[in-house]
Amino acid sequence: MKTHNSEKYRPTFHFSPKKNWMNDPNGLVYFKGEYHLFFQYNPNDSIWGPMHWGHAVSKDMIEWEELDIALYPDEHGTIFSGSVVIDWNNTSGFFPKEPGMVAIFTQNLHDADHTTPIQTQSLAFSHDRGRTWTKYEKNPVLKHPTKVDFRDPKVFWHYESEKWIMVLATGQTVSIYSSPNLIDWQFESEFGENIGCHDGVWECPDLFELPVENSEEKKWVMFVSIGDNRQFDSGSRTQYFIGSFDGSNFKVDENNNEVLWLDFGKDNYAGVTFSDIPKEDGRRIYIGWMSNWRYANEVPTVGWRGQMTLPRVLTLRKIGDKLRVIQKPVKELDNYFTKQIVIHDEIISSGIQKKIDINQSSVEIVLNVNNLGAKQFGLVLHHTENQSTTITIDLLTNLLSLDRTNSGEVSFSENFLNNQVMKIHDTTKLNLRIIVDSSSVEIFVNEGAHALTSLIYPDKACEKISIFSLGGDIQLSNSYISFPNSIRRNFGY
Repeated sequence: MKTHNSEKYRPTFHFSPKKNWMNDPNGLVYFKGEYHLFFQYNPNDSIWGPMHWGHAVSKDMIEWEELDIALYPDEHGTIFSGSVVIDWNNTSGFFPKEPGMVAIFTQNLHDADHTTPIQTQSLAFSHDRGRTWTKYEKNPVLKHPTKVDFRDPKVFWHYESEKWIMVLATGQTVSIYSSPNLIDWQFESEFGENIGCHDGVWECPDLFELPVENSEEKKWVMFVSIGDNRQFDSGSRTQYFIGSFDGSNFKVDENNNEVLWLDFGKDNYAGVTFSDIPKEDGRRIYIGWMSNWRYANEVPTVGWRGQMTLPRVLTLRKIGDKLRVIQKPVKELDNYFTKQIVIHDEIISSGIQKKIDINQSSVEIVLNVNNLGAKQFGLVLHHTENQSTTITIDLLTNLLSLDRTNSGEVSFSENFLNNQVMKIHDTTKLNLRIIVDSSSVEIFVNEGAHALTSLIYPDKACEKISIFSLGGDIQLSNSYISFPNSIRRNFGY
């Protein structure tokens, strides 16, 4: 399969910018048949710098076309993270003829001595499906007299209270505001004190309702990303809370201070969900930035830096006696892969490796594993003869770990070498879905109950795989390996 760009490490199925630096996804929205992805972008260099909003569109969230820069810095500051909504009823007054797009974003301006930033919220609107933007003449629309960290507005229409709601990252909390028109904002409440993880600054909140699988129940979920703190090895990551929202206050159901992590890999941060997915579709779809602030500026791509996770559908599921967020790649991805190797009712004996030739630029591996007394089993992704990534499941401790110390280029950061580990609720029968791209591995366990997202930088994506078992046997049933289709695809390059 031909990839859209021959540059080393360039992903096939994950959005990456044509050139220069990219971080947080912004303004995810669906409108008139297009999924829009805006993103933090530095057009001048491939390291973080003066933030603009880049822009890409897609019909299916897999095949993206990068468009012109959407928002540029101005006298109010650079363009930090934010969101986009469709003003269907012209509450803002910007759209007297037909509905259009409103961007709500943070502007970051340093004061005269260039030490303390001033962060305010501004608006821009578009009448042409996001191709051109007009900034609101009375920006900013929201500021705070004392808070230094005052950023990353995620806005949605709350039908029950008939008003716009904004969740905003405010240091170590999330502040909630409301508005009738996207212009005049009123403080409602503040969430986060004495709950959750506070290892770093809170960023990029999102608040939305999710269905509970196999029931009529729905619950409100808040995502909060935690910035990098050099005291901890984890770097940046994302937590979530499950509870209720009444139009003013978000309250969690379980306040036992157990931190709920969205992803147990190192490389899923600042993710948010799409606005205005049609009701007949009904999905809540999420995209994250696939990197970690601990080494994001040093990853070994040349001329460009940054890629997004695969888009994922979110639901809630009762695991044991507790609700947890479930995430699965969107079904649109299935159109790009075809089953090539099927494994059914095959025993892998202790100490024996099953080797399968792959030799693809990307691959999807689905394993349904029955434990027949094994203590451990796993999968080695052989990128080349000398480069590999190892996924191991310890069946005694129910821990899955990913080891990328031998995965290729790793010398740019000592932190990159740390193993990534996640606890699995049930390993009696295991479902693993692993998607390997040119420079990433995404692992989904037990139909999305657990996720681990990891960058890798091998010379080749995958020459072959080895499946192994230790201390006993395992059985593979209804398992398969899919290769990418040879579809001609336009990435806008």
